Amino acid sequence: MDTRNVARIGRDLSVIGLGTWQLGADWGDVSETDARAVLDASVEAGVTVFDTADVYGDGRSEQIIGGYLAENPGHDIFVATKMGRREEQDPANFTLAKFREWTDRSRTNLHVDTLDLVQLHCPPTPVFSTDAVYDALDTLVADGAIARYGVSVETVDEALAAIAHPGLSSVQIIVNAFRLKPLERVLPAAADAGIAVITRVPLASGLLSGKYTAETTFAANDHRTYNRHGESFDVGETFSGVDFETGVAAAREFSALADAAGLAPAVAALAWLAQLDGVTTVIPGARNVEQARGNASAGSVPPLDPSFSAGVTDIYDRYFREAVHGRW
Repeated sequence: MDTRNVARIGRDLSVIGLGTWQLGADWGDVSETDARAVLDASVEAGVTVFDTADVYGDGRSEQIIGGYLAENPGHDIFVATKMGRREEQDPANFTLAKFREWTDRSRTNLHVDTLDLVQLHCPPTPVFSTDAVYDALDTLVADGAIARYGVSVETVDEALAAIAHPGLSSVQIIVNAFRLKPLERVLPAAADAGIAVITRVPLASGLLSGKYTAETTFAANDHRTYNRHGESFDVGETFSGVDFETGVAAAREFSALADAAGLAPAVAALAWLAQLDGVTTVIPGARNVEQARGNASAGSVPPLDPSFSAGVTDIYDRYFREAVHGRW
């Protein structure tokens, strides 16, 4: 597994991490036994980054990770959690008192005194430009409740606003073969500042696995059903905001590109992303051991030929640029 180290994180991170939204059972039912098997398989494959949030399964994801790591103290895992979506999304709620409340809950769930990284979880846009928010986060660092803080964002402009603050350690943003806009400004700006870039939704909610057809359906409690059109949260979080049928058609072309490179589509999508300048770690989810191992294998793929990136850009330009490039 390849690793990256950026100045404001200060330690090696695996280029492929593990996103654990699904371990909260927000992608359909995942048993605790299956969740722990995914964690085990990921660690065995070289993954050193687990990304979670206090609202994934109302804390279930954090609790599973906390219990697992408490029972396996030798694992050197960097846990990135998130806070800010347990309350009404009002900028006035983003205060030191609330931050203490939320981080105390996460510290309990994860069985730690100090959280490795806490990210504001896609808060209202004004929060990213509020100095008092960053002052409060700096206070939590000084108090020892958190070691570092970052932001999870929906838009490029939100990312750039956050990067301007000197205490920021990371930016989490959607980047994948169907969402290329952050390559233009966010990745270079973060690299210049020594800030980690954590890329989420790297497989466009599974589209880039190449396994879906226009007739594919998902469980009722899977966000790919209940948030298909942004009914519950930002539509960009589900299939990266692209139309499902269009995404399936584009994914067929991506699969052909991956096949020409001798890779499974999901592995190719993750390897391409992990090899981009400025990307620190990629956090695909996994619901079973096979997916976890396959995802992790992308972290050791030799450098892809430049023609692969050219093919990605061509697919994006023809299928998605007009519809999504200006939105996020």
